[in-house]
Amino acid sequence: MDRSVVLALIIGILQGVFEWLPISSEGNITLYLTVVENVPPAVAVQLSLFLHAGTALSALAYYREEVADLLGEIPDWRPRRAFDRERSELTFFAVATLMTGVVGLPALVVLEELVSQLAGGAFVALIGGLLVVTGLLQRGVEGRGGRRETPDLVDAVLVGGLQGLAILPGVSRSGTTASALLLRGHDGPSSFRLSFLLSIPAALGAGVVTTLSDGIPAISPAMATVALLTSALVGYLTIDALMRLVERVSFWLVCVGLGALAVVGGGVFLL
Repeated sequence: MDRSVVLALIIGILQGVFEWLPISSEGNITLYLTVVENVPPAVAVQLSLFLHAGTALSALAYYREEVADLLGEIPDWRPRRAFDRERSELTFFAVATLMTGVVGLPALVVLEELVSQLAGGAFVALIGGLLVVTGLLQRGVEGRGGRRETPDLVDAVLVGGLQGLAILPGVSRSGTTASALLLRGHDGPSSFRLSFLLSIPAALGAGVVTTLSDGIPAISPAMATVALLTSALVGYLTIDALMRLVERVSFWLVCVGLGALAVVGGGVFLL
């Protein structure tokens, strides 16, 4: 089998699995491409961002009924009742998505500058450091949560801003957003549900922005399509089981462990 086909399948499978785990799919795929496949960091970041469009399609298919219900509420939405119980989630997703763009676009510019300035080893170590921070954040919210049933404006602004920062590889989007919701008093299942629904417009946007600004790097359009479809299919097949797994396993240890290895490995590269 052609090596480009193998690479497309590997990164598609990794994205399809990692997206539902709070371990930063972007960070780990970037590490894989940089360390194992010897792909330049800038190209690795572009590919990992592009693949998010595939798992956005997975989430859209998985939550299709809830998305349809939310879209059906739009004609009846009114500003004065924005955070009433019946409309609070629609408002939450709209405000949080706006905040994601406000924070995420400048963060993308910063990321591109970091990638252009840092050597390979330093970039790997940076991803590792962000993974460690992500893991420690998740450790800090273990056992937290409450019984809040509806999100409010503070939730939307906070979670949307954190999702924008998650464009940095090593910052887990689901880990940080779900942790914020837990700290705000939402329970675990609700926090991850809101987090994954919120990922749909953000992930599609990341894929589109990356493609429009940089094109599809490193692999041909045909192989990019294979990677995208693989991530979408694997993501759809695994989302239910992996979300249940997240509720039972302390993934903060995985983040800290992988991050520590990346920091050490990046340091070795710099020597």
